[in-house]
Amino acid sequence: MADDYRRQGFELERRIFELDIKCSSLRTEKQDDDYLQNASAILDKLKSYYRQGGESSNLSKVLQDYTQIGEGGTDKVILDITFYEENKLVDQEFPEDCSPFKIQQLLQDLTEPEVLAGRLAPTQEVQSMLGLELLECLYWRRGALLYMYCHTLHQRKQWIKKNKDTFLKCIQEGVRYLMRMLQVRNSVKLNDGVVLHDTATASFLSEGIFSDTHLLTMMYIGEMCFWAVKYEDCSADTMDRKEDRLQFRDIGTQILNKYVLACEGPLQGQGWNTENAKEILSILQ
Repeated sequence: MADDYRRQGFELERRIFELDIKCSSLRTEKQDDDYLQNASAILDKLKSYYRQGGESSNLSKVLQDYTQIGEGGTDKVILDITFYEENKLVDQEFPEDCSPFKIQQLLQDLTEPEVLAGRLAPTQEVQSMLGLELLECLYWRRGALLYMYCHTLHQRKQWIKKNKDTFLKCIQEGVRYLMRMLQVRNSVKLNDGVVLHDTATASFLSEGIFSDTHLLTMMYIGEMCFWAVKYEDCSADTMDRKEDRLQFRDIGTQILNKYVLACEGPLQGQGWNTENAKEILSILQ
């Protein structure tokens, strides 16, 4: 057990120094980028910890520092580095030659905190190690990345004709990540002794809507389900096994109905537009 723990400590140390090299390389492209500067600062702190002979018994603390950056832990080192790389892909409009590889690399990087948490504390739940907000953010970032990629691909009609299965796989993976984001926190059951004097807040919490990002996630899911329904060929069996496919029409309809009810109910007049959601619903239903 002690050897396993020590080995995990060496793995985390190795990864910290690898990330430092990567961060330094990216900073040669844009030295004054705030996200890369933040990431570099926390990596310096972690390298110093190991150089001073940090003990493996403090791995949980090191993991928290590894995922946290800045005062109050509001930003995350992995999130900062990948955010810079994502923005670069978006600015370049997802080049066809390199985007598939870079996206898979980013998805792997954004999965890493969960993997490390599971290895370093196998008896604890991942969400207790990382916290609900960070876990939500990791799912959101992976799903949003695939949404942005699919949004770009959706405009490349000729590419989709030749790569429809790849397009549908990206949609399915993105929808799964976004749905996981919505499921990190349990919706508040109003009959469980919970007393909320604000009926609008009560409505949101009972539907599992905890922030603007949750609402945006619902719209992203709806759009991706629409794209899937539009291009999915139900007679073909090339996209994995049929039983593994998501029911895009049902998921999109359910999520967008909830989105419209929230935006035209408690959030009416707050700037949330439902025209696109209603148009998609008219096709899905």
